[in-house]
Amino acid sequence: MADDPKDAVLEFYTTHPISEDQILDKLRSDGVDIDRLSQDLLQDYDQDHYGGLAANDTLGDWAGIDADTHVLDLCCGLGGPARYFAAKHGCTVIGVDLTESRVSGARNLTDLTDLSHRVRFECADARDLPFEDATFDIAISQEAFGHIPDKDRLIAECARVLKPGGRLAFTDILATPRTRAVTHRRLAEDMAFHQLSTQQDYIDRLGAAGCEVTRTEDLGEAWRGILIDRLGMYRHLGNQTIARFGQAHYDRWDRAYSFFVSQFSTGELSGGRFLARRNDD
Repeated sequence: MADDPKDAVLEFYTTHPISEDQILDKLRSDGVDIDRLSQDLLQDYDQDHYGGLAANDTLGDWAGIDADTHVLDLCCGLGGPARYFAAKHGCTVIGVDLTESRVSGARNLTDLTDLSHRVRFECADARDLPFEDATFDIAISQEAFGHIPDKDRLIAECARVLKPGGRLAFTDILATPRTRAVTHRRLAEDMAFHQLSTQQDYIDRLGAAGCEVTRTEDLGEAWRGILIDRLGMYRHLGNQTIARFGQAHYDRWDRAYSFFVSQFSTGELSGGRFLARRNDD
């Protein structure tokens, strides 16, 4: 595992079981003609976050995404939610991600669905966004902020690029009063979760950045079953992972993800959904 937090995140997602190639292979195995791929078909394969399309809908409803909104998808991965929101609501979306292979995959998949006129992707660090102040109506993210240290810098950047009154809607993995130091260390080393916050920590940091938290939801219990299912999915992809990265990598991944999933049953980890509004200047 890389020593630098940024390098560790890059390594984690460059060798992630879900990739552009895995998505396209699954589509082909299901008899889908890639040359005639539509968003309606792709959206059932490209949602690499907890809760899939239903989670998108909840986040979009909370944030108030509609055709008139300009949306920033932070840590967008392969771009599934960005494409979904653009297709469903007719909005424009820019996705940013740190990992070049994810951005490349997001662009390629978007080209296949003819959504490039509404959705584009850039490789960027969420702590140093390449956008002017007050550019976006809405910023969203799903289960990514835990990978990012310097939470104050991250949240300040989110607030900076939002218009006055703009909304930040996100979900993230949360620490709890039960989370041990050894658990924090293991998640940082094995899964690049470098700074897991609590619900109150996020509320406090958002307030300090000039954002009012207007709604929260505890997702810990809902995510337990979802994560068990995801572990099963990753194990089902084991042969593909081994072919790409070797048996040792697969074994390390399986141990790390099994440990991660187990912490939701012990209460050491939880999850949360947040909606915050940037205060008017």
